[in-house]
Amino acid sequence: MFKFHRKERRMLFPALTPDAILTLEGQAESATERRIAATSGAGPLLCLLASALHTAELEPPFRWLREFAQLFFTRLCQTKDAAAVKPPTEEECAAFVITAPPFAGAEYLTPEVLERWWLDLAQHIAQLATNGVEAWLREECPAWHVVGRVTFHLAENKTDTQRPFAFLATFTEKLSASGQPQHLPLARALQLYAGQKDQTALNALLEPVRMAAEKSKLLREWLETRRLFQPMAMSPQEAFRVLRETAVFQESGIVMKLPDWWRSGKGPRPAVSVTIDAPKKTSLHAGTLLSFKMAASLEGEPLTDEEWAKLLSADTGLVSLRGKWIEVDGAQLQQVMEHWKKVQNATGEGGIGFLDGMRLLAGFDPRQLAAEEESTEMVHDWSDIVAGKNLAQLLDQMRDPAEAAPPPNLCATMRSYQLKGFAWLQFMTRLGLGACLADDMGLGKTIQVIALLLSRRTSVATARSSLSVPDGDTAREEPGGLRHTRPTTAPALLIVPASLVGNWKAEVAKFAPDLKLFIAHPSQSSRERLDFAIKHTAEALRGCDAMLTTYQFLQRTEAWQVHPWSVVILDEAQAIKNPGSASTKAVKRLQASPRIALTGTPVENRPGDLWSLFDFLNPGLLGGSGAFADAVKRCAKSSEGFAPLRRLVKPYILRRMKTDKSIITDLPDKIETKAFCGLTKRQATIYAKLVDQLGKMLADKDMEPIKRQGLVLGFLLKFKQICNHPSHWNGDGAWNPEDSGKFARLAEICSELAERRERALIFTQFAETCDPLARFLATVFGREGLILHGGTSVKKRPELVEAFQQPGGPPFMVISVKAGGTGLNL
Repeated sequence: MFKFHRKERRMLFPALTPDAILTLEGQAESATERRIAATSGAGPLLCLLASALHTAELEPPFRWLREFAQLFFTRLCQTKDAAAVKPPTEEECAAFVITAPPFAGAEYLTPEVLERWWLDLAQHIAQLATNGVEAWLREECPAWHVVGRVTFHLAENKTDTQRPFAFLATFTEKLSASGQPQHLPLARALQLYAGQKDQTALNALLEPVRMAAEKSKLLREWLETRRLFQPMAMSPQEAFRVLRETAVFQESGIVMKLPDWWRSGKGPRPAVSVTIDAPKKTSLHAGTLLSFKMAASLEGEPLTDEEWAKLLSADTGLVSLRGKWIEVDGAQLQQVMEHWKKVQNATGEGGIGFLDGMRLLAGFDPRQLAAEEESTEMVHDWSDIVAGKNLAQLLDQMRDPAEAAPPPNLCATMRSYQLKGFAWLQFMTRLGLGACLADDMGLGKTIQVIALLLSRRTSVATARSSLSVPDGDTAREEPGGLRHTRPTTAPALLIVPASLVGNWKAEVAKFAPDLKLFIAHPSQSSRERLDFAIKHTAEALRGCDAMLTTYQFLQRTEAWQVHPWSVVILDEAQAIKNPGSASTKAVKRLQASPRIALTGTPVENRPGDLWSLFDFLNPGLLGGSGAFADAVKRCAKSSEGFAPLRRLVKPYILRRMKTDKSIITDLPDKIETKAFCGLTKRQATIYAKLVDQLGKMLADKDMEPIKRQGLVLGFLLKFKQICNHPSHWNGDGAWNPEDSGKFARLAEICSELAERRERALIFTQFAETCDPLARFLATVFGREGLILHGGTSVKKRPELVEAFQQPGGPPFMVISVKAGGTGLNL
């Protein structure tokens, strides 16, 4: 049930709104947090993180933002002109997106958003550096301050077989007429500035070299022996020392010119190539045992035994092989090969389970021990794990399944993106895999599921005509920790919040009148029928296609928790985000595979919620809760960030947003959805008493017609007030949220909007409900909203509208129909 009051402190974290505005949420307590909270907008925040807070201990989201800002600062130090800083490449932006840690609104993060932040940061620094970037860096960012442009050049020299590399340190004195930097040997700087007697300029030029020498033993040696100021011929091992120090040199502001084959801090590497595959495409399903093969390779090409032996015997450094220089560490290669041999021996002849294979491909292992972190990084560096042909085809289909025609008895025309969602659900359930449909509210998750139920109904009818299968004979354990389900006559199980029972009943009746649905809830079925369904479930559901019940009713009904189902579908699946709740435990005891979760909230932004959801969908995929929490901490420290976790869960989540370019043209101008709200016990009791009271008063045959009409109209108003909230009827001022079904349903709808940082307009017929609604919604959104009713002055109304429409503005506005029903433009 929705919790209306949350008192715990919310830590300060960044958040991204649907319109790509970088904001901050939560409370600032530490001095560092207060400095962060004082900023406004992407530019100032990124600048602060990369400059004044460049060494501060930060939470993963702020640390990730700082890394992005540091890329800008690194290039700024090389250009000294904020407007001329080279923007990040598509590959760099994509890498930042995939390595982003979970934070509110992360689902809106795209390369285009990063490009906008980059421009915001450039504009902010341009405004700050009124006396030039160089002076600003010197005064405000001493750690980033670099004067001049010192460049270290390392190139191949194929004419010298003993010393096949050449090194030269240069500096840029000025730009040529064409605007290109003119490099001079660094030794020339000593002569040039000595002749000009400009020790200050020389010190400024060599400042980045001195900074780098504090961290680099190699550079200190060169300065002490003055070798830095001379051209040097180098052996492969000497050149490798330079290459390994590249990051230190660049962080200090030294420009590096290196061979093309040395990319992203590493050169071509041999690897232990691990291929994970399935036997045949036709036999692929969740219980398939995957094959595991390993071989030595170089950039995807197999190595001979002689070549591999040469590499294993090599020292750490560069080795020439097949006409190219490659990076080698013989000892580590040997350890990595031994690691994979152990894995291969552990799998035996049968192969590895599907879940294990998926974890290996993603590079995410929640079962890894903390003591294994260092060796795991080594294995990652010297391994290449790929999917074989058959498994790759399966993964491609999981990402983009073949089109599927809607069931002929579906009384609706599905939009193209809904057809894709239906095809995806159909494909995933056939594989026996859990699937999370996380489309935005209003995109039609319900109709996609109804189409799936109808298609499975057809399959079941075929099964009934061709097989003799007892009801409930559904699931079997398969190797790998997943269960695979064959065609079955068991019904599907739908679990929804109580407030959505009416919605589902109406939607099924409208779109699938042929679907035989039993609604197992006191609001829709008699006590006798419910008792029979609990005691004799199989008999009660004979001939039914699906049963619908609520989380709370399932929690109280153990018989249904152990009954076999063909598929289990959770609506508003965020209801199981707390793994310790009784409701969650009941859901996870259900006997069914596959399983489907529907949610409109972002599922990847809170790791704990993500684990609980996947513990239901695909048990074991993310490991145990404790192991998963440890793995998330390792992600925060890893160079890959959260990319492995995202890769692992991505195939099982389908999320489309209303802002997606691929579907926005397929949407109507307005989506209307009726939300049915049940009465609470208190509402129902009061309502029944008033109905009884009205009946007795109308029994008076002597009542005049006009008085009778006025009496009915007066009671209709009371009924409306009771349906809103008992406090609206009796005027006691309490407005307890738990007393109103409408408040509960509004909380469910708006909690999704709050998770996505979207905003809402709430219209009410009664001005007196505006204040209670606004107070209540502030607890849902965590922020105050706006109120506009007849008592709002004409002068203030446009101010409220303007405030609401500002990026990052108030999350909601409560409007009375009379004041804002017509003529209000938003």
